[in-house]
Order: sequence, then structure tokens, then C-alpha cells
Amino acid sequence: MTKQEMLQRTKQFALRVVRAVQALPRVDEAKILGRQLLWAGTSVGANCRAACRAKSSADFIHKLKIVEEECDESLYWMELLIEAGFFPIRKLDNLMREADERLAMIVASLRTLRSPRPATS
Repeated sequence: MTKQEMLQRTKQFALRVVRAVQALPRVDEAKILGRQLLWAGTSVGANCRAACRAKSSADFIHKLKIVEEECDESLYWMELLIEAGFFPIRKLDNLMREADERLAMIVASLRTLRSPRPATS
């Protein structure tokens, strides 16, 4: 996946999170959980974009780690919304799958970036 594709997919993820939060019932508990999801879900794309502008390899890894944390946190808030009964799982299933895919890609990228490089002769 290219950088541009990753940026586009994380932006689409953020927009889907916004729509999901807009569909929540207007009760305090749902608003609070929804706000948390909104912060984390929109942060995925914003921090991915920031990673693309990293000043060094260490900065890039640091920013990708934030993307990983926010993506995992998004999954947590979606799980809570389902388990609290504010959404049936079928309504968030695709969004959660997308978050899982992004998370797997970020974890794999971080693993690759952190692995020792073989010495060249």
C-alpha cells in the first residue's frame, strides 16, 4: 500500500467514525463513549499524516506508535459501545474490521522498522 493510499484509507476511517458517532442515541453514556471514539478514530488519520512528515526515523517510529495506540483505542471504544448496547455488532463490524486491518499493518511496519538491519559487505 502506498503512502497516499494509507492516508486516504485512514481519512475514510475517520469519516466513518464520525458517521457512527452521529448515529448514537442522545443519552449521556453514549455521548461520552462516542466522544472518546471520535477522538481516537479521527486521531488515527491525523497521526498517520504527521508520521509522513517525520523529521527522522526515530520520529517516524514514535508517530507510528501513536497511530497504533489510537487505532487500538478506537477498537476498545467500539467494543464498549456494542457491549453497552448502543450499537448492534453488525453496525460496527466493518468499521472494526477496518481498524483491525490498519492496526495489523501498523504493527507489521513497526516490527520491520525496529528489526536489526543486516550488515552490508
